[in-house]
Amino acid sequence: MTHRLEDVIALFDGLFQPTYDTCLIRGGEEPLYLPSDGTAPFHRVIFAHGFYASALHEISHWCIAGARRRQWEDYGYWYLPDGRDAAEQHDFEGVEVAPQALELLFSRACGLAFNVSVDNLGGEVEVDREAFQARVESRAARYQRDGLPGRAAALQRALEAFYHQGADLEHAVAAGRAILAPALMPS
Repeated sequence: MTHRLEDVIALFDGLFQPTYDTCLIRGGEEPLYLPSDGTAPFHRVIFAHGFYASALHEISHWCIAGARRRQWEDYGYWYLPDGRDAAEQHDFEGVEVAPQALELLFSRACGLAFNVSVDNLGGEVEVDREAFQARVESRAARYQRDGLPGRAAALQRALEAFYHQGADLEHAVAAGRAILAPALMPS
């Protein structure tokens, strides 16, 4: 199965540019979320290095962020680079469980291998990768049992239609929009 960046960008943009004024953009060194501003009339989910897995990970963060957080650069979160101590690593993993659980489900939806990221390669703290993997898998199972957030459910459906059911991009986006439509209706 081929995983082209153009396809995941087209699926994301097809679903979320018209509904949330948000586009997925291939970036450089670091991922970043930027709300619309004077340089761009739309919000930007920027993934790093042109990696497909990075795109899925950054999309996962966007799918969890509420409307208020989507108005702030990087959703208003802090990020500590490699070299975190034990307490910082614990906090990092606590924040990362939900998005990595969505990333796991998105990876399955498009037939791509998933690897958790403990993201502390230069740290002096020994990281329990297996325990974190178990927490991510448990959260993914909970999402499957209880339901995904609306935007995540729409993207998962579009990915499944495209990668597993052979739908073209237009029909895969339509399948995702069918999930998204009720969430966009005024209450």
